[in-house]
Amino acid sequence: MSSNSRRPRLAVLLGDPNGIGPEIAVKLLARPDTLAHADVAIYTDPEILKAGERIAGSTIETLACAPDKLAFVAGRATLVAIDLIAPSAITPGRATVDGGRAALTALAIAADAAKRGDVDGIVFAPLNKHAMRLAGMTQEDELRYLQQRFGIDGFVSEFNVTGALWTSRVTSHIPLRDVADAITIDGVIAAVGIADRYLKAAGKAAPKIAVAGLNPHAGDGGSIGREEIEIIAPAVDRARAAGIDAYGPLSPDTVFVAARRGDFDAVVSMYHDQGQIAMKLLGFDSGVTLHGGLPVPVATCASGTAFDIVARNVASSAGLEQAFDLAARLALRKTATTR
Repeated sequence: MSSNSRRPRLAVLLGDPNGIGPEIAVKLLARPDTLAHADVAIYTDPEILKAGERIAGSTIETLACAPDKLAFVAGRATLVAIDLIAPSAITPGRATVDGGRAALTALAIAADAAKRGDVDGIVFAPLNKHAMRLAGMTQEDELRYLQQRFGIDGFVSEFNVTGALWTSRVTSHIPLRDVADAITIDGVIAAVGIADRYLKAAGKAAPKIAVAGLNPHAGDGGSIGREEIEIIAPAVDRARAAGIDAYGPLSPDTVFVAARRGDFDAVVSMYHDQGQIAMKLLGFDSGVTLHGGLPVPVATCASGTAFDIVARNVASSAGLEQAFDLAARLALRKTATTR
């Protein structure tokens, strides 16, 4: 790290207050390594933090700060107290308007802090898309919400990371019946390119990227669909011409077998479940979702709000810890090159 760099500053959000977010966020914050990796600002309602502490059986020592006067002390998290939800409105195990609004508000405040340069990245505990839509979110997911909040016009993509294997997507949270029409040459090229860029930012010098087909057996020479011939293969050719080590279209039912074997560093999938099912089978508890294409790294665990096990103190924080470590690593590289 250069003499002009500093420790990355990460905003940590507790997610939907009715899910497992508060308890696993407290487990993350109680981990000794967390504050060794970065300075941490917790953007939350103190009541949500207290609820998480009660369930997890840990108390987080914090320094209270106003949002416009952020300060950090070594070995202690900074608490930015926000009025998000009335204690009586916290209803564990349910998707509610109040829970969705609390999650969205914290996300917006943290994004604005990142825009000001107060923090270098965001790590959030699980959100619930249904609750956020009940609260007024009109975008298909939190990535597109953040894209609009940051004012980003370019391509964005969710990455899923399990161990050394990454996936990106050409389409994400849209109905399956709309997927084929949403896949374009430019979209495939963008998904391949963003995977290459982020893997290099994470320290992989020469990533090998597999591109899945859309149809069974990657179209079987056009007998089961022509998207591979007319869209995906030309996109892979253009990516390779641009210097990206991309391969495909490969049969989607075997591409992850090759990736797990170590043949590839990333798989570009055509739609949400094509990649998500495989990645969650490879490592559900430790999986990470990274939101690519935003000005700062934004990461969360691959698991959801898990309403069925809330407040039982059995939810694993492993994925959130991995998300924090990845965001810290990416933010460190960013701060080291910009200061």
